[in-house]
Amino acid sequence: MISDQGEPTTSLYDAIRMRRDVRAEFTGEPVAEQVLQRVLSAAHAAPSVGMTQPWDFILVRSPETLQRFAAHVADKRREFAATLPPERADTFDPIKVEGVCESGLGIVVTHDQTRGGAHVLGRHTVSDTGLFSTVLAVQNLWLAATAEGLGVGWVSFYDEEVLTELVGIPAQVRPIAWLCVGHVDKLQEVPDLERLGWRHRRPLADAIHYERFDG
Repeated sequence: MISDQGEPTTSLYDAIRMRRDVRAEFTGEPVAEQVLQRVLSAAHAAPSVGMTQPWDFILVRSPETLQRFAAHVADKRREFAATLPPERADTFDPIKVEGVCESGLGIVVTHDQTRGGAHVLGRHTVSDTGLFSTVLAVQNLWLAATAEGLGVGWVSFYDEEVLTELVGIPAQVRPIAWLCVGHVDKLQEVPDLERLGWRHRRPLADAIHYERFDG
């Protein structure tokens, strides 16, 4: 739902329940600038270790760049498919792994481990807390986009070096995600990998432990 001010009123729990990794449902309709700014503001409001905010967002709309990245992803998909045993290859065959061109907008989320300097409060013993912070920004972006009625697809079939060169990322910065973002004609009720038989959802009870992992 949309409020009188034009902002979504979808509850947090609804957004979590509705969120999907979108591949085939993008319509190609451009995302309004005010909507995109709300989504990016939500991402930028994520918690970060030592208040470093180690993320940046590269907005990619150039058809040429989208096509080049989609071609690279297709190559990586074929490489992965070639490693699968026949029965898994058959299951994987109908699974679409990206909507790069169909979405019309790629958001490359990057991580800069040097941001904040050498003495980052909270990162002294667990260096990955910086990376965790950037992933939290991705989660915020994803849930905000879902609340706005948009779809998001996280593309992970790529070589980091290729993406770094493609969008001009500096040497000390790492690309963490290419997110396809755009309007969709629907969001699937069941996640694609579950719906197409790749893997089934793990029950919550199996993930809960008390006092000790082996307890």
